[in-house]
Amino acid sequence: MKLYIKYMVSLRCKLLVKEELNKLGLHAVIVDLGLVEVLEEMSLTQREQLRENLLKSGLELLDDKKSILIERIKNVITEMIHYSDELPTQNYSDYISEKLNYDYTYLSNIFSEVKGITIQQFIIIHKIERVKELLLYDELNLTEISYKLHYSSVAHLSNQFKKITGLTPSYFKKMRQSRKGNLESL
Repeated sequence: MKLYIKYMVSLRCKLLVKEELNKLGLHAVIVDLGLVEVLEEMSLTQREQLRENLLKSGLELLDDKKSILIERIKNVITEMIHYSDELPTQNYSDYISEKLNYDYTYLSNIFSEVKGITIQQFIIIHKIERVKELLLYDELNLTEISYKLHYSSVAHLSNQFKKITGLTPSYFKKMRQSRKGNLESL
């Protein structure tokens, strides 16, 4: 039996869900971002108990098909940008469409209708979050980050970063370093 869970975005979430399933005597075959497959069929009581336990931790068991599909789209994008070493070389639309086995236009229309932004805007927001992470780790320079995240140029990355955050990447990094310095002097 497949279950779809909203806000499941990290390893910690996966471990929490596994633990909750174990408490209910259920055995997980697959625990992935937003998706869990259990061996057994769940009773209504078990399902309701799981729903309540997950809510206490900020996770949500999904039931309606649109919400499930939206969550699957978000999870594919999150996994692609934050947890893959390399972004796909093909168009994101083709990648998402292949991963979910749906026509991209259909996915795009539902996503925009429910979330109020396009899939492309969602991807850009996540790419900028990833840029912030990489800047804070201080392991890669802006050129390397630009290449890693498939930006056409450093200028393109910088423009997108400023549009989303209101800051330039270098100012963001400098601001972080000055905060760190202030904390260390306390």
